[in-house]
Parts: sequence; C-alpha cells; structure tokens
Amino acid sequence: MKWLAYTDGACAPSNPGPAGWGVVLLPPGGQAPSEHYGFIGPGTNQIAELMAAIEGLARVPAGAAVELVSDSQYVLKGLSEWRSGWERKGFRNSKGDPVANLALWKRLFGLADARKVTTRWVRGHNGDTLNERADALANLALELKASGERLAPA
Repeated sequence: MKWLAYTDGACAPSNPGPAGWGVVLLPPGGQAPSEHYGFIGPGTNQIAELMAAIEGLARVPAGAAVELVSDSQYVLKGLSEWRSGWERKGFRNSKGDPVANLALWKRLFGLADARKVTTRWVRGHNGDTLNERADALANLALELKASGERLAPA
C-alpha cells in the first residue's frame, strides 16, 4: 500500500512571477484525500514545481512508499535520471554549469531518500482529475494572494 502525491506548481501572470504550489495527497487504504497549497512569492515555474513536490513528500511519513505524480518532467527527471550525474559532477549540469535551484533539489532529495519514492508523469491539462485539482490549488494560492485574502493553513 502506498501514498499518492499529485503535485503542481504555477506562475502567473508571467514566468518568472508570483508562484504557488498545490498538492493532492491520497493516503493508502482508501482514506479521504487531503489538499494543500501555498504561495511562494516571486519565482519561476521550475521553483513552483519543485516546491509542490517538496511540500507533497513532506506530508508523507518517513519510510512510507509514495508515488509522486506530476506533469513536470523537470522534477521527475531530476529525481529519476539526472540526480546521479549531478552528484558525480559536483552538482554541475551537462554543460558544466551549477545546477539551478540546488537548495530546493537538495531538500527534495533528502525527502525522497527518507521515503520509498516512485514517479509517474502525466500530461498537464489533459483531463487527469487529480493533476487538474493540484493545478487548481496552485492557482488558488495565486488568486488568494493577489486578492489580498489570507491563505488558509496549508
């Protein structure tokens, strides 16, 4: 039995610009899902996607199995394909430049290492109900911040 964590980030009205994240968590055993969202501040879409994954995994107990579901190839490939090369090269990318958003990547790696994480990519804005909900939550964080309303606790 494993957790499912649907995560998404948003930047609007521009990228870079105001950034938010959204998470839909489904615990194992058919328990009710929970929803979480938050405003980051100024950022990029990549930062928003990373924060969504960080916030999603942080809400799953350490040691638990979790499937991280995202429409962000950046996040999923960073976890599953690019990490070992980055670590071998001292956190430099294929061009030899420092890995962007390294502090966030290290937070995400730490959370992933404390859990049994698998990843699954879904196409964004393509009808996956829970991916669409995570996107809506990320955008809700942006809307609430823009309107001056207080964000509910995430």
